[in-house]
Amino acid sequence: MRSSAVTPVFVQKGDDVMLNLTEADVLEDSAVFWNFNDKSSNKESVIVRWLPGTVPHVSLGYRGRIEFTVKKYCVKLKTLQETDSGVYTATVFGEVKQTTQYNVTVQDPVSPVRLTVDSVSSSSDSCNLTVTCSTQDSHISSTFTCDNKTCSQEGGERSEVTTSAASLRVYLVNDSVTCNHSNRVSWTNDMEKAKKLCIQYADLEAEKVACSLQAM
Repeated sequence: MRSSAVTPVFVQKGDDVMLNLTEADVLEDSAVFWNFNDKSSNKESVIVRWLPGTVPHVSLGYRGRIEFTVKKYCVKLKTLQETDSGVYTATVFGEVKQTTQYNVTVQDPVSPVRLTVDSVSSSSDSCNLTVTCSTQDSHISSTFTCDNKTCSQEGGERSEVTTSAASLRVYLVNDSVTCNHSNRVSWTNDMEKAKKLCIQYADLEAEKVACSLQAM
């Protein structure tokens, strides 16, 4: 038996995916089966099979959900949901048994990320800025320092894995504070120039002081 390495495939929920098996892998009078092994239940089921001299037979649960391409042994799965995550195996039964496998993971697109300023402290030659990057299920904070020339991040880039198994990161690039929320199928960013935030919040504090003096 000849087996290929399992190919990881990540698909956004609601999208389609093409699983390929070249005709060169299929000899005349070979039988071809595409099977699905459910990750959650570890149960295996047949999606479609080709037997020599017959038309493809699609299993009941996949009728209307798959298409065949010009390369007739390729299968296109449509409108994938999280329950479609699992291992898809094409088995060719001929003179030599061959298998091709895809480990498909279906993921939701990530939620938006928002950058907010927690605190700012300024002096004549520097500014300390603490921000928080927030998503619908997680948050992460970091502190930045800017002087007249450049900005730096205390402790370097920070990151964590969210409860939805995505990555939430806060980092500095070209003096811009950047929040990034991503998984293998989507990403969102929110970013602001660090020095711009320092100036904005310094002006805001100055306005508050001026207002308090006027109120006296």
